[in-house]
Amino acid sequence: MGIAEFIQDPANLYTWQVISILILAGFLVGFINTLAGSGTVITYSLFMFMGMPANIANGTIRLGVILQTLTSTLSFKKQGVLSWRKGLIISIPVAIGSILGAQIAAILNVKIFEKALALIMLGMIFFLFQSPEKWAEGQLEKANKRITLPQLLLFFGIGLYGGFTHIGVGIFLVAALVLRLGFDLVKANAIKVLSVFIYSPFALLVFVLHHQVDYRIGLISSIGNIIGGYLASRLAVNWGAGFIRWFLVVIILLFNAWVFGVV
Repeated sequence: MGIAEFIQDPANLYTWQVISILILAGFLVGFINTLAGSGTVITYSLFMFMGMPANIANGTIRLGVILQTLTSTLSFKKQGVLSWRKGLIISIPVAIGSILGAQIAAILNVKIFEKALALIMLGMIFFLFQSPEKWAEGQLEKANKRITLPQLLLFFGIGLYGGFTHIGVGIFLVAALVLRLGFDLVKANAIKVLSVFIYSPFALLVFVLHHQVDYRIGLISSIGNIIGGYLASRLAVNWGAGFIRWFLVVIILLFNAWVFGVV
């Protein structure tokens, strides 16, 4: 029996081999999502490889995301880099958008959106290097300003996408927080994690109501999500914005390669 047949057999779900694969995948997702975004590609692909329909995979990954971002949020708070007030304000339109996006995702195919996302994120690399000081140091004057209605609408749109498919939402949140609100990469990452933690239960609930969540597989892989999210939150603060910026570039390139079938 090949690995595909073995992992797709429901009778093998609780073997140490399958559990190890799920936890390892969850770890990579938690690590990548906390430092950048798009790590959910790993569990999304793995769940579908195990024979799970795309819509159920889309719902199931939300379990790990919630536990991962809870862990990372508490870690960023403990390290003193989380701006609670603005993070909570931003999370409101993100959460509202996510409910609508998840509802759309429950009945539509996500492939067209993934390809559009890949091209947009590829262009984002240009901005990462065009004004690197914005990503590394932030813009204090802009960060101290009140959040405007157009900015709230921007985060509503990001939430709409995040509810539709979690893949890549972290990168959009970080970009908006740095380029529009003036946060540096480390603080933007902390707010991103908080926003995802707040909106994810709403998106999950939509998938639960549509019976599109596999709790067994989702909770097993969540063990890895928690460990990866915690480790990445520590590295994000200790290694700084320069490390995160290069990590973002690598993840964006890998995501494009995955979407267009290069890897």
